[in-house]
Amino acid sequence: MKDLALKNDETAAPRARFELDDRGFDEVPKKYRKFYRRWDGPDDTLAPNEVLCPVCKIVIRSHRELLPGDRVYCMACMSRLTVVRGKAGRLEAVLELG
Repeated sequence: MKDLALKNDETAAPRARFELDDRGFDEVPKKYRKFYRRWDGPDDTLAPNEVLCPVCKIVIRSHRELLPGDRVYCMACMSRLTVVRGKAGRLEAVLELG
């Protein structure tokens, strides 16, 4: 059983990597500004490395492609979130309780 799990991990495609730039988000320390940006409303499209915080409506960005089950942290509102696949098929974040 352990060998089967190891084999599946080896055959999985590696996650895409993204270069992040500073978008001028000044609500967090300068060191972390590249990991956040403001959401531009319903017409804003999210990249595969971005997810919207449901609490404060800030876009959380990652160096790697986000997948369902990943955990992210919103420094702006101090929320811990889990990435899930929404009904519309796009990635969404849900608040972790506890």
